[in-house]
Amino acid sequence: MVSVSDGSDLSVGQAARRLGVTVRTLHHWDEIGLATPSVRDGSGYRRYAGADMERLRRIVVYRELGIGLDDIRIVLDGSGLEAAAVLRMQRARLGERIEELRRRGDDVERMIDAYENGLTLSVREQVETFGPEWDPRWPLQARERYGDTAQWQQYAERSAKRDAADWTRLAQTVSALDAQLAAAVDAGVEPGSESANALVDRHREVFSQYFPLTRSMQVCLGRMYEADPAFTAHYDAVRPGLATWLRRAIDARARSEGLDPDTATWE
Repeated sequence: MVSVSDGSDLSVGQAARRLGVTVRTLHHWDEIGLATPSVRDGSGYRRYAGADMERLRRIVVYRELGIGLDDIRIVLDGSGLEAAAVLRMQRARLGERIEELRRRGDDVERMIDAYENGLTLSVREQVETFGPEWDPRWPLQARERYGDTAQWQQYAERSAKRDAADWTRLAQTVSALDAQLAAAVDAGVEPGSESANALVDRHREVFSQYFPLTRSMQVCLGRMYEADPAFTAHYDAVRPGLATWLRRAIDARARSEGLDPDTATWE
């Protein structure tokens, strides 16, 4: 029932300002019958009386708790038991949301760790995963060298999602590839041959698990394997001359695709 204003009621704009909501919101609540002004002034404009404002305040409180308008109607107009049931359901939803946010917080923390340290594994886990010859300083040195590159960002994003088991599987994959490369050298496989090309493609596939690796970037890696003493030492420890063989095989594979290795760039 609409009453005549006694001057103490509020216009839609005044009510909206007092409640901290928009006029459009109050109009919407009015349209769906959730909170309707009960007073008209002398010009016929609808206004909110004290009881109307109390209902609006309650709606705002429950909205701030994240409760939907349909459920708010139940809380305001239903029984106490119905209101309690709605609140219990909302508490459960909030609990799920809190847990989801906690997991996201953990994910962000892991991402920060990966960006800053390269690996999210403890020193002990690194040694257990990569072997006793592993130096935990290597990831930090890589960050100092490549930390401003897009590839480091891509590496960090992937690293953040990997646990010790994931890294163990990847390390085993790399070791298996090293063994295949060594066997190719032992067998006298010529760079540019079908067998060598297949191994080069496998090398690219494996190392693309760290970050996307184009053919041109693979050529640059091959050159680094031969020129950088640390990389050369690694591959030549697997099999003497492997660093040079792998560089030649990568170059030959690039030429087969129309890429001049001498013009290859890190993309």
